[in-house]
Amino acid sequence: MHYDLVMHKQGDSNMPESLHGKGVISGVAMGKTMLVGQNLDGFLADYKAGTIEEEKQKVEDAVVAVVEILQESAETLKGKGMEEQGAIMEAHSLLAQDPMFSGAMVDKVDEVQKAPAAVLAAASDTANIFEMMDDAYMQERAADIRDIGKRIAKYILGVKEPELGDDPVVLCGYEVEPSVIANIPTEKIAGVILGQGSTTCHAVIIAKARAIPTVVGLGHAVEAIEEKADVIMDGDTGVILIDATDDIREQYTAKLKVQKEQEARYAALKDLPAVTTDGVRVQLMANIGLPEDAKAAAAYGNEGVGLFRSEFVFMGREDIPTEDDQFEYYKAAIEACNGNLCVIRTMDIGGDKPLAYLDIPHEENPFLGYRAVRISLHRRDLFMPQLKAILRAGVYGKAGIMVPMVISCDEVKQVRALLKEAMMELDMEGKDYSRDVQVGIMVETPAAAVMTPMISKYVDFFSIGTNDLVQYTLAVDRVNHNVSYLYNHFNPAVLKMIQITIESANKAGIWAGMCGEMASDPYAAVLLTAMGINELSMSAPSIPKVKDKLRKISAADAKRYLATVMTMEDGDEIREYLHKVVDSRVAAADAKAAAEAEE
Repeated sequence: MHYDLVMHKQGDSNMPESLHGKGVISGVAMGKTMLVGQNLDGFLADYKAGTIEEEKQKVEDAVVAVVEILQESAETLKGKGMEEQGAIMEAHSLLAQDPMFSGAMVDKVDEVQKAPAAVLAAASDTANIFEMMDDAYMQERAADIRDIGKRIAKYILGVKEPELGDDPVVLCGYEVEPSVIANIPTEKIAGVILGQGSTTCHAVIIAKARAIPTVVGLGHAVEAIEEKADVIMDGDTGVILIDATDDIREQYTAKLKVQKEQEARYAALKDLPAVTTDGVRVQLMANIGLPEDAKAAAAYGNEGVGLFRSEFVFMGREDIPTEDDQFEYYKAAIEACNGNLCVIRTMDIGGDKPLAYLDIPHEENPFLGYRAVRISLHRRDLFMPQLKAILRAGVYGKAGIMVPMVISCDEVKQVRALLKEAMMELDMEGKDYSRDVQVGIMVETPAAAVMTPMISKYVDFFSIGTNDLVQYTLAVDRVNHNVSYLYNHFNPAVLKMIQITIESANKAGIWAGMCGEMASDPYAAVLLTAMGINELSMSAPSIPKVKDKLRKISAADAKRYLATVMTMEDGDEIREYLHKVVDSRVAAADAKAAAEAEE
């Protein structure tokens, strides 16, 4: 259904004020705003400091208190079945306790003399390190560091959290702390508006897990929105309306009704397969960062985990995690998959990551530097415990090993050789392990894509990491706003790389999947199905949307769309074409289903 929504016109006092951001979690929200992420400048100005030793003690006491609060919050959230939110609070608790971070906060008192200011300064320094990383997911952990620092500073300052009323609110701020969203009941949050533009920050991840409509990327224009402003926000279009007219409110109220009907339809799809009308099946899996995420994904009908980022087991430590530490971590994720495959990506960290035990000098271009498989193959002390831990965890379900940043057959052969050594060591140690762990690579470099006909001889699967594949194929930094308009997974060059990979897998008799953001695009899913993709892995809440599209399209139609698309020259043109033809076919399927229901 299409809605012609009236927008703000300059000079027309009858029109509502409007702002435009990027809709990242679909849905309409209506309500009063609650400003969060409050500025602490006034509190800091009024703060009276004691001696240096007293200020250091305040930092230490605040860290202990906040850790306790975070742990209690995690337990409460998990008790309510909110596993992902609880896991994030646990991760925050671990970060707050990290000796390097907490030590930096205490040491900073010598420089700035005031405990809350020292905490914020140390958090800013640490966050800056994370922001310089080449992995977007890790870059966004900077927000977590700032969140923790702000929590500790607010504790010292005695600043209380805003109080909720009876009606749901629209949370609004430049950078909303993940803990704020995690600690407010879902039914009390109508929507989220963020000034910052990330789609992978933890605030967005939590909102996505709870299907809360979210708009990001307003920049400092978000500061124009006042406390308790009457807003309508659209997570599909990124439009935010302030003090809308009755006519516009009626239009959005109608859209909300359709939205609720759609949510009910999605919920009904949970246990149904993603199969086209002519019987082509695609497996839909979840991307996770913590073992608890796999449990939360079950609510959306995932069929396993296509990407488990193992980085967090390596972060926030002063030494290499032991084999046993990693074993418990991977075992929990594999068990949560209930017999479905859990693909664990080996550590995707590099010279830009703040791991003291790597001792890697600064690199001018860490994007293309000493990272991922390149480190793994040179650091047996890092890689062998991880391989052995995954093999051992594989006894408790179905495990897969996925190697990132591969560019050659030789790298895969070296990984295979180390895997054999790991098995021999486990045999000698008398430890149980799985001999059926699948081994594959993340196809995220043009070199890997072009070489897939050769690499396919040495692997059990390919999983296409489109976030980096798009970036490297188009020579476009995906986090650089100046060139972001060039970043498009429908670019013909990217589609050709993907098609080469899928065709190579099909010819070799191995499976091909995708774990990048493109996998969560329902229109891309139709195209990928036509190419012969076997599996798509995405953020769990995206699964019903992709499934809904695939169940209303025939593979035969999808192949016709693919034939047309591969003759096109422009990514935007391809996107527009797919939206037009797929939506038309889905509308026809919906109309047919409605007619049959009436009969």
